[in-house]
Amino acid sequence: MKISFSTVACPQWTAREVADAAEQYGFEGVELRSFGDDPSRLASDPSLTDADKMREIFGDDGIRIVSIGTGCRFDAPVDPPVIGRVIGDFEKSVREAKRHTGRAHRVGAPLIRVFALEAQGMESRKAVLGRIIDRLKLVADDARHSGVRIAVENGGDFCTAADLAEIIELVGSPLLGASYSVAVGHAAGDGPEDAIETLGDDLLLARVKDHRDGVACLPGDGETPCEAFTKALVRSGYEGALVFEWDRLWDESLAPAEEALPEAAHRLYGWAQAEAKVLV
Repeated sequence: MKISFSTVACPQWTAREVADAAEQYGFEGVELRSFGDDPSRLASDPSLTDADKMREIFGDDGIRIVSIGTGCRFDAPVDPPVIGRVIGDFEKSVREAKRHTGRAHRVGAPLIRVFALEAQGMESRKAVLGRIIDRLKLVADDARHSGVRIAVENGGDFCTAADLAEIIELVGSPLLGASYSVAVGHAAGDGPEDAIETLGDDLLLARVKDHRDGVACLPGDGETPCEAFTKALVRSGYEGALVFEWDRLWDESLAPAEEALPEAAHRLYGWAQAEAKVLV
């Protein structure tokens, strides 16, 4: 399991600073958050740096780019219904995801992270699910040319591991899997071990963050079962990335990354290593 962090923790850091910090703090990987054609919010956005240079920066420090994190979502309504597929922009989110897939391929990231997300107005879950499935099929079909996989994350109307498993089954592509946030799943009633078992080999990316009374805190200090989730991943034999999220990009009141990241790495590695020793 590759302990990693998302660059939403350090919006001002350049790619070089991200890679150097990851090495210094003991992380094995990094998820690069990208805003695609509007990269001004993150100094490390892969859209800002030549792909070969990006590979060189992280390769020099032995840090893996485990994912390109995106805000892609596939729930936008077709307006007007039916004919909107012809005269509207039904595939806007698909094109956006394809651009991220190409970017991931160029920088050497094995996957991109996307969202499903939620029904619009009074429409049924079945209706929005149909649109999501259609669009994800198009993205997954395009991804086969690069080998980059698509990890759909729980959120919105699809918060549980079972929700993700349903989407993956309906799309039916080996290039689609799950990005599972334990914080979101826990809030929706998931148990960490059951969630991991439900997703099985479709779990491509695991994510951990913690809150207490709605306020972000370090993993283990809040209400999310971060330790139990980390240990359950070890027991399951999961070999992907466990990404720590510290949402300073969205909340500047949080402690800076240079304070939060070292302690988060210490705790996550400690839990993982303790469980590995038990298994031996």
